[in-house]
Amino acid sequence: MRLFILSLVCFLAFCLGSCSVVEGIFKAGMVWGILLVVGFIALIIFIIAKVSGGRK
Repeated sequence: MRLFILSLVCFLAFCLGSCSVVEGIFKAGMVWGILLVVGFIALIIFIIAKVSGGRK
């Protein structure tokens, strides 16, 4: 019984530790995704401004 409890505690510690790692990866991915979208929109606005500004 003691071995079972020890195994269960080790298993839960491993699972909870891996959940925090996955959470960190998703947070980093979300930040990069937001930065890429903002950069892409800024690039489109810059290109439109250059194209429309050059026709004056």
